[in-house]
Amino acid sequence: MKFIDEANILIIAGKGGDGCISFRREKYIPYGGPNGGNGGNGGNIYICANKNINTLMHLNFKKIYKAEDGKNGKSNLCTGKNGKKLNIYVPIGTIVKDKINNKILGKIFINNKKILLAKGGTRGLGNNYFKSSTNRTPYKKTNGKLGEKKNINLELLLLADVGLIGLPNSGKSTFINIISSAKPKIDSYPFTTIKPYLGAVYIKNKQTFIIADIPGLIKNASKGKGLGYKFLKHIKHCKLLLLFLDIEPYNKLNIILNIKIIINELTKYDIKLLKKPCWLIFNKIDLIINKKIDNIIINIIKKIKWKNNYFIISCLKNKGIKNLCYKISNFLKN
Repeated sequence: MKFIDEANILIIAGKGGDGCISFRREKYIPYGGPNGGNGGNGGNIYICANKNINTLMHLNFKKIYKAEDGKNGKSNLCTGKNGKKLNIYVPIGTIVKDKINNKILGKIFINNKKILLAKGGTRGLGNNYFKSSTNRTPYKKTNGKLGEKKNINLELLLLADVGLIGLPNSGKSTFINIISSAKPKIDSYPFTTIKPYLGAVYIKNKQTFIIADIPGLIKNASKGKGLGYKFLKHIKHCKLLLLFLDIEPYNKLNIILNIKIIINELTKYDIKLLKKPCWLIFNKIDLIINKKIDNIIINIIKKIKWKNNYFIISCLKNKGIKNLCYKISNFLKN
């Protein structure tokens, strides 16, 4: 299924049913008597989270969603039926905004959570409602009101504990492929990952965490280069970021430059991302024929004054992967 993380729709709640003007025709009752019933209320529109949906693609096939109108009142004091409510189902992690003023109408991060988006119009009143001791034969009724109408923007955020960031071909997709059931495309050319992937990682001590792989960043992503910032929103809620680095062909200055490129692009997108815990992951050490690789990495860490954790791994040889997963699990438990 194609991954779609944004949709725009028009929602229209149901109109309230009109009231009825009607009179009884009974012997010995002057002028009969008012017996016009009230209308029914218009149907509401709700947004609902469904854990079995993982994309907003279905909302791109239909752009207008209308709830049922309330039925009109009838004679003999018959009240019109209320319009049926309309539920719009979306994935967990959907943020709903009013497209006109960009106001957030709701955030859906819990399965089966329901939020009222548009309230149906109130019912109209029949002439029986207006009878009184001074007005026994009212010829008055009211019409039902229109339901709320809104232009809605829906944005899906992947809810992951850990987010993978890095330049293209740094090994992020291979890593998530090894440790989880997610199977992103892997190849030697840039931008093999063109959409985010979620994977569940299971540790022997029954700890589980969710990891997200987003397409690679490049220099000037803020200007739309590569895939731009399109998918960075998916790591906003992550508790931990893993910054993947390809250390082959080895060049200390290139590695330092790549670190600065990624940090610079994150800063331009949202400086709050830099306040999240972030670990450096030096990948592809199997391609380096150098027994002093640890010393080389330490020199890089000192050069950039890195104070957080860092790990040296090889996705191809599955070296250091298990230890890294345990470290992530322990971090998320605290």
